[in-house]
Amino acid sequence: MNLIDGKKVAAEIKQEIAEEVKKIIDNGGKQPHLAAILVGHDGGSETYVAYKIKDCEAVGFKSSLIRYEDDVTEEELLAKVEELNNDDDLDGFIVQLPLPKHISEQKVIEAIDPKKDVDGFHPINVGRMVIGLPSFVSATPYGIVELLKRYNIETSGKNCVVLGRSNIVGRPMSVLMSQKAINATVTVAHSRTANLKEVCANADILIVAMGVPEFVTADMVKEGAVVIDVGTTRVKSDKTKSGWKLKGDVLYDEVAPKCSYITPVPGGVGPMTRTSLLLNTLLSAKKEIYK
Repeated sequence: MNLIDGKKVAAEIKQEIAEEVKKIIDNGGKQPHLAAILVGHDGGSETYVAYKIKDCEAVGFKSSLIRYEDDVTEEELLAKVEELNNDDDLDGFIVQLPLPKHISEQKVIEAIDPKKDVDGFHPINVGRMVIGLPSFVSATPYGIVELLKRYNIETSGKNCVVLGRSNIVGRPMSVLMSQKAINATVTVAHSRTANLKEVCANADILIVAMGVPEFVTADMVKEGAVVIDVGTTRVKSDKTKSGWKLKGDVLYDEVAPKCSYITPVPGGVGPMTRTSLLLNTLLSAKKEIYK
């Protein structure tokens, strides 16, 4: 069994980005600039945005954080999105989800200029990805593809099962895995799939994004499979100082011995998700997606 070390790969990619940013600035180019809008005080969102700001510093990006309280109106938020769309210094920005109930997440996502949508959530970027045009790809699928490449994992002709069908992970993941650069044969499975155990046990590559802790057990995984665990659920634990522990969607101790490769939680897909946002911002700064 080989461990896919997302932390290590993310550190390598950040080093590569930092070197490229230094070259851009040394040649008189503009420092890439990423902004984040954070609404309210959700613990997970606060942590994630703080990491993003640190990541920007590490690679030489300029970063901005725009904060609002939970009671911000949808109109105010949409006006700020429009302002950022028109800010020529800004290469990309994200609106951290989830948003309060009184704000339509979809309306906010669609208000972002696709050219600055480094989260890859805008329908135009999703559509471009589906038909194989250059696009900003949502960060988690982008990070997973990068991990498979960097570990030289054979994907061509392989049977890939994507467990989960969210717009952020499952759906884009299934499209990317079926494209010519990867050439896997893809099945999208979910909680309503008949014979789910057998479907998963037939996978050469199993990508699990259900959001259900320890859902995948050893009898759902075939010998020698590659298992990518996207799940990160905080569960109570009396074994940690914080009283919480992160658990993946895969029952790791039971499944790992059967795998040729597996991602741990934490330290697998998570660090790559953050790094993919930096990669998208760099692509935007270099005008490589939208000329």
